[in-house]
Parts: sequence; structure tokens; C-alpha cells
Amino acid sequence: MPSHFLLIDARFYADIADELVKGAAAELDARGATHERISVPGVLELPAALSFVLEMDDADRFHGFVLLGCVIRGETSHYDIVANESAKAIMTMAVDFGLALGNGILTVENEAQAWARARVGEENKGGAAAAAAFQMAELRETLGLSNE
Repeated sequence: MPSHFLLIDARFYADIADELVKGAAAELDARGATHERISVPGVLELPAALSFVLEMDDADRFHGFVLLGCVIRGETSHYDIVANESAKAIMTMAVDFGLALGNGILTVENEAQAWARARVGEENKGGAAAAAAFQMAELRETLGLSNE
């Protein structure tokens, strides 16, 4: 059974990131899994951090990964670059390396939407991302692709 996950959170919107982590950690705890956490400055740094982790000699100790952060639309096209490029890089790594990954990166129009999606008592997208990572790790094991 999958047992150890890495949470990687983007700190640009620190309060929102903390709420996403809270939901993800609670979900993994409820499933009997352990987790570690690392943080990066923003969503664009999430794929690089995941890449760094995959280069570690003991990266296989992680049964899955949960990436958490928030991108709020502003007045420029920077939102589109951050949202699209990070999602593309993350999906490429998940497919290329067969990762059990939960993507909990919020892409929203405003802070109210972000909080509605992040709050554990509301949409709890951090918890949903952790559940997805856990379920994908279970699928890997079912298919005989465990990390061991």
C-alpha cells in the first residue's frame, strides 16, 4: 500500500498554500500515509523542484507527489504563462516518469475563488489532490509498478 508522499507547495500566496497543505496532509493522514513537505517561491518553480527530487538517489522513497499552489489572474498575460507552462511541465514529468501525482494548483480569477477552492471546509482542493496522488500510487502498485 502506498505510504509516503512529498508535498511541494508554492509560497507566492502563502496563506492559500498553507490551507492547501492542511487539506492535503489531512487526507494523507486519514489514509494512513506519511508525508514530507518542501516549499518553493511560486508555481513556476514547482516543476523544477519536482525534477530536483527525481534526481535524488533515494527519490523512490516517495510513492507519490502532491503539488500545491495558486495562480490568480492579474492585469497581464503572466497568469497564462504561469498556469500553462507549469501545468505542461508537470504533466510531462508525470507521464514520462510514471509518477503518481496530484495537481493541486489553483488557477482562479480572484482571491475569493482561491479561498473557496482551498478551504478545507469548502472545496478542499488540497485534499482532492492528495487523494488523487494516493489513488494513482495504488494504481501503480496494482499494475506491478511499485517503487520497491
